[in-house]
Amino acid sequence: MGEGREPERMIGFDGVGWSEAVGRGVDAVAGSIAPEVEVAPTAVVEPGAVLGAGVRIGHFSVVSAGAVIGPGTVVGNSVTIVGSVTIGARNRIFPNCVIGAEPQDVSYRGAPTRVTIGDDNVIREGVTINRATEKEAGETVVGSGNFLMACCHVAHDCQIGDHVIIANGTLLGGHVRVQSHASLSGAVAVHHWATIGGWSFVAGVSRVLHDIPPFMLCEGIPARPRCINVVALRRGGFAADEIAAITEAYRLVYRAKVGLASAREILQSQGMLGPRVLEFLDFLTHQHAGRHGRARERRRAA
Repeated sequence: MGEGREPERMIGFDGVGWSEAVGRGVDAVAGSIAPEVEVAPTAVVEPGAVLGAGVRIGHFSVVSAGAVIGPGTVVGNSVTIVGSVTIGARNRIFPNCVIGAEPQDVSYRGAPTRVTIGDDNVIREGVTINRATEKEAGETVVGSGNFLMACCHVAHDCQIGDHVIIANGTLLGGHVRVQSHASLSGAVAVHHWATIGGWSFVAGVSRVLHDIPPFMLCEGIPARPRCINVVALRRGGFAADEIAAITEAYRLVYRAKVGLASAREILQSQGMLGPRVLEFLDFLTHQHAGRHGRARERRRAA
C-alpha cells in the first residue's frame, strides 16, 4: 500500500458488500481498509475516495475524493480520475487516461455532474471521458464490456451502451449516443447529438453528421449506409431469416427508395416485419422527425 500512507486515504469494505456500501454512501464505510487494495507509493488517493477489493492504482495516478472504483479494477500509471466518477468492477484503465474532467463546453459553470462507467471495460492509453453538463441528465455514461482504444475522446453527456468497440483516435461530440454492439473504426469524428445504432459499423476516417441506423455498415464524408453489417450480425447469432429481412429492408429504403411507409407495407406482405426490421424502420422514422438528420437534435436547449 506504500510506505507512509495514512490509512484514511484508502477506503475499503470490511464486511460490507460493494453494492451495499455504494448505496449507503462513502461515510458509511469511511475508515475501513480493503487489504487487497494496492496503491503505488507515488499515487495520490484523496480522502473520501471509495476503492473496492482488489483495486490497483498505478504510479503517479490521482484519484479524487468523489471517485468510487469497483472491485478488481486496475488503474494504470499517470491516470487522472477527477470529480464525481463511479467506475464498476474489473475495468482496465491504461496510462494517461483522464476521466471526469470538466466538460469542454463554454456554458458549463461548475455544476456537480458526473461520469458513470460499468463493468469489464478496457480503456486504453490517453482516452478522455468528460463529465456531463446540465443540459440533459447530468451524466456521461459508458456501459459494460466496451473496448475504447487509444486516444479516443468521449465528450460531455455521451452515453455508450454495452459491447461497443471504438478504435484509435475516434472523437465523440457532446450528447452522442452509441447503442450496444456498435463498432467505430479509427479516426471517426461524430457530430454532437448524433446517434450510432446498435450492431452498426462505421469505417475509418468517416465523418458522422447524421444518425447511423442499426445493422448498417457506413462510411464516407459524410458517412452513409453502404450495406448491412452482415459479418457482425452473423457473429452476433442473428438467424438467417432475420438477416435476409434486414437486407430486404435496406434494399427497399436505400436502393429502391420506396419510402418508409411503402417499405413497411411491402415487408409486412412478405412476412418480414419482425422485431429487428421494426427496430430499423422505427429508428429511421425518428431520425426523419428530427433536425439535420439527427433525431436527438430536438432535445437541444434553445
